[in-house]
Amino acid sequence: MSGKVFFISDFHLGVPDHAQSLAREKKIVGFLDRIKNETQSLFILGDMFDFWFEYRKVIPKGYVRLLGKIAEFSDAGIPVYFFTGNHDMWVNDYFQKELGVTVLHQPKVFDLSGKKFLIGHGDGLGPGDYGYKRLKKIFRNPICQWLFSLIPPALGIGIADYFSKSSRAKTGISEQQFYGEEKEWLIQYCREKLLESHYDYFVFGHRHLPIDFTLKENIRYINLGDWIHHFSYAVFDGDNLELKFHKSE
Repeated sequence: MSGKVFFISDFHLGVPDHAQSLAREKKIVGFLDRIKNETQSLFILGDMFDFWFEYRKVIPKGYVRLLGKIAEFSDAGIPVYFFTGNHDMWVNDYFQKELGVTVLHQPKVFDLSGKKFLIGHGDGLGPGDYGYKRLKKIFRNPICQWLFSLIPPALGIGIADYFSKSSRAKTGISEQQFYGEEKEWLIQYCREKLLESHYDYFVFGHRHLPIDFTLKENIRYINLGDWIHHFSYAVFDGDNLELKFHKSE
């Protein structure tokens, strides 16, 4: 494998306010600048934005530095994969057409240098969280998305942004706690998948807590954490996957 594979997720751009979101965006762009020349492919595992909805001819304003940097990767021939998260699931074709990004809505298996990866955002997987799973089916429903698109953008984006920020405020503290392997839903999901097939690595976001957990000998679950508190990411060099933390220059 020529170059490294980088995994990053959960920027939640847009919260808690414009100034802090912009500072975080600049930090992310600086990180992408630093790794570009050594990147073989880039995986962004969801919740890039705290809210995103594509109207037919309207997208949320802002984030031009990050979107331009992602386009720069694609234009340089570096594959970029974006897994939609629970905060930016309403992505249609803008990323594909304008940024050259491959958009994925479900976990997907990748073979990287002979290692089998299962990669995804991580929301709604494993046991529990039944309320969210029901809600996700509604949000994913094309008719519901079409009905929401009938709301004028100024009103629709404002409403969704309010509820997105409310959700973030309610879960902020709990996201920083590790509940043990029996209560971590994604660990349980990984164990279920291992009963069906062999995997070398499971890589997810969503959890907002950097986790490097050994499921079995040489089989690991990595959670990427976030770029609100931890500024964490993972890098695969063809032999080993390592969870790391970005430090600003």
